Amino acid sequence: MIAGALRVVIALAALLELAFVRLLPESGPGLYARLAAATVVVLLPGGLICDALNRRSASATLVWSLASLTVALVAVFATGSSLSLALWVLAGISVAALAVSIARRLPRPPRIGGSAIAAAAGALFGIALWHVAGPVDGDALFHLARVRKLAAFDELSLHAVNEFADGGLHPGYAFPLWHAFLAVVAQLAGVDPQLVVLHEASVLAPLAFLVVYEAGTMLFRSGWLGGGVVAANTALIALAPGHGGAFASLALPATSSRQLIVPAVLTLVFTQLREPSAAVLAGIGAGALTLTLVHPSYTVFLGVPLAGFLLVRALWDRRDALRLGAAAVAYAVPTGAALLWLLPIVRETASHNPSRGEVRRALEQYPGQLEVLRDGSYRLGPELFSRSGAVAVAALALIPLAGLAGRRRWASFVLGGSVAVLVVMLLPELFTRLSDATSISQSRRLAGFLPFAFAVAGGAAVLARLFWVGVVPLGLVAGIALQRAFPGDFTLKIEGGGGPERLTWFALVGGLAGIGVTLLLRVLRRRGVDAGREWLAGVAVILFALPVAAHAARNWSPSPEREASPLTPGLVRALSEHVSERAVVFSDPQTSYRIGAELPVYVAVNPETHVAATKKNRPYERRDDALRFFRKGGDLAIPRRYRAGWLVVDRKEFKRVRVELRPVYEDDRYELYRLRARR
Repeated sequence: MIAGALRVVIALAALLELAFVRLLPESGPGLYARLAAATVVVLLPGGLICDALNRRSASATLVWSLASLTVALVAVFATGSSLSLALWVLAGISVAALAVSIARRLPRPPRIGGSAIAAAAGALFGIALWHVAGPVDGDALFHLARVRKLAAFDELSLHAVNEFADGGLHPGYAFPLWHAFLAVVAQLAGVDPQLVVLHEASVLAPLAFLVVYEAGTMLFRSGWLGGGVVAANTALIALAPGHGGAFASLALPATSSRQLIVPAVLTLVFTQLREPSAAVLAGIGAGALTLTLVHPSYTVFLGVPLAGFLLVRALWDRRDALRLGAAAVAYAVPTGAALLWLLPIVRETASHNPSRGEVRRALEQYPGQLEVLRDGSYRLGPELFSRSGAVAVAALALIPLAGLAGRRRWASFVLGGSVAVLVVMLLPELFTRLSDATSISQSRRLAGFLPFAFAVAGGAAVLARLFWVGVVPLGLVAGIALQRAFPGDFTLKIEGGGGPERLTWFALVGGLAGIGVTLLLRVLRRRGVDAGREWLAGVAVILFALPVAAHAARNWSPSPEREASPLTPGLVRALSEHVSERAVVFSDPQTSYRIGAELPVYVAVNPETHVAATKKNRPYERRDDALRFFRKGGDLAIPRRYRAGWLVVDRKEFKRVRVELRPVYEDDRYELYRLRARR
């Protein structure tokens, strides 16, 4: 009864805290408190479900919270109602889970040791991220437009959140699960969705640290090495690129799925090896489903290292192989079901089984990243694996050392996962087929699923057994040397030439050799390098990451690539006053892109790089129509063809266009016109 009463108190305290912080201002610490309280409430159903299942971890809480939101969204779309219904469904799930946990009278299970330290480190890092947020720009505008529609519209459907009123579903975001997460946070916090997209990364940073720490701790069975995985991952993803790296966009679906959901699923898979149960398998299924809905290609990509892990682990331990096989089934069934639902949408895209012209266009978009062979096939450039700086270089160099710890589970994951990813990316036949299925734009990203951080932590563990306390100064010296020699190349065109190409081939050959060593150790019945001295390895990895952090501190500012919105405050006010929800606004691609993010309206055209190339979307035809209108006289038949009710002209970019209408609003740069349908 005491545990049940405690659960009720915690749930009520979260709701009361949310009510209190909504009295705070929508800026600075007040905004942070609002977003944090709202995020806790959105995660509350998952936490209560974990209590009912007698599981307690940030990873399980995250996947079950997103699974609950999936159920709520299905109810919203099925009834054509607003996001308010989702809040009621989430409340119902929370009450049901609370009732089950009280009825079962189970004590609250303890968290993984060291979780509080990981969360505190993540909170401090999140506060630092606040200062590099910068303006909303790039892909964030695309996602903000969807979040805004979900938060504003009363009659929601899958098509309602599209950028075009006459367009089709985006194959990567057909089910707007993560967008709904952000929209619910905005509604609960009582703030504009733009503030959520801009600053939610600071609130999610502790969760990102926690799920990575849990994955590392469950795999290595050591909190010190779990901390090492966090340090290596943070240095690789957030510090090496400068300006907050990918963590600055942690609120966006691609980054959140990679830095939150993927490590959460890994935690559950590693838990299945140590503590197998139906509840853990259900969590793996929930994680796979939500990952597929948030970012479908990443579910496929995560399956590659997991398949390698299963194959290598089966060489050592039949019991582990059976447990991993059960996890694979739990992962594959919901993934397959979701991908089958998405398949008709994917087939509509030009990048699926692309023509030669489409392949040529994609190859030109990523110069220096792909190697095209004589027979027309292509593969990822080997130098891209080591382009991300010191951590990536160290990981590739340390992969073969995992062979010396053959019987350890982490060694099987590092060897099997790394070799599987390298083989798929470097063999043209496999990479070309993967690109045909997922697009070249997506297939390049499989390189990021190589277990870099785990390889660094595992390599440090082996070195700690070999060199004892000497691994600590070795970590610091190696960090300084590698940061100076390989600071990383994070440009789209690989202006710095990428990383050392030979190191990638060394990692592949060394990984295969490491698998051979594990087989030899098994035949000889030798244990290999055993566990121990994990604290030395953890400290060594943290010291190795310090030079990368020092580099990041010198570049801790908003990215200069993010540009402030050119839309004038007067134009935004005029659009808000005169243009109704769901109206269609016609303008040039860049202006339309900004307008769609500022208001819950539809546009007729967007920059083609931010539009899914489906038959209904017709991104290049829309672009050509817009340029024809603005460069060749302003024929009003063009916007009317898109059923546009409003027209915005950027006089700075298009001075010569003539519109035979009286503007509703005008300033030094923009003009707003109302378009009446032709009789």
